[in-house]
Amino acid sequence: MKHSGRARKAAFKIVLISLIVGFLIWSLIAFAAVIGTILSAVAIPILLVLWVLFSLFTLYFFRDPNPHVPAGANLVVSPGHGTVDVIDTTNESLFMGGECQRISMFLSIFDVHVQNAPVSGKLTFFKYSIGQFLNALKTESAVYNENLLLGFEAAEPTGQKVGVRLIAGVIARRIVAYVQESEQINRGERISLIQFGSRVDVYLPANAKIRAKLGDHLVGGETVLAVFE
Repeated sequence: MKHSGRARKAAFKIVLISLIVGFLIWSLIAFAAVIGTILSAVAIPILLVLWVLFSLFTLYFFRDPNPHVPAGANLVVSPGHGTVDVIDTTNESLFMGGECQRISMFLSIFDVHVQNAPVSGKLTFFKYSIGQFLNALKTESAVYNENLLLGFEAAEPTGQKVGVRLIAGVIARRIVAYVQESEQINRGERISLIQFGSRVDVYLPANAKIRAKLGDHLVGGETVLAVFE
């Protein structure tokens, strides 16, 4: 599947950077030991344990399972791994063109943070907006936080719009897009990565029958969010 392994590469990059920083710190401590301090005897084992724990968590956080994409016509699958905490009607004018249904999910630091295409079709809208970094637990973070809005025109039913807004949180400071505007994308295909805790909003037209419920924990690329009727 396209873009497989990119999250793992990001994890190894972060681990490598942390190793370099740790080596510099250990070098300073070793230098201090030469001039008579006993700090190194205590600090080096502690720093080593902390680095190992950080590395293990980073590799766990950037895990990237292959989704078991459901077969069937007119399905909308969850683009993110997270817990549904809002289902409502909102106004999204940039891509949806006005009033639409919204499903919002919170991604904790223990969730997978690779996102998947909700439908097969064409990516016709791509807009990155800078902003704040409010706690992603707050639903208003969708309005004020740095975010990326992706707009899909589904292949089935033809031309139906599905919007996905990727929202950075207080810890997540980077959204990495794997896709580009005008690209043809298959349902369940990897489309992006948000680094650390964040939020994903999905916008659906009125004729989409929502299947997700408040409190549901969704699996990206697998859980059916809605069906076009």
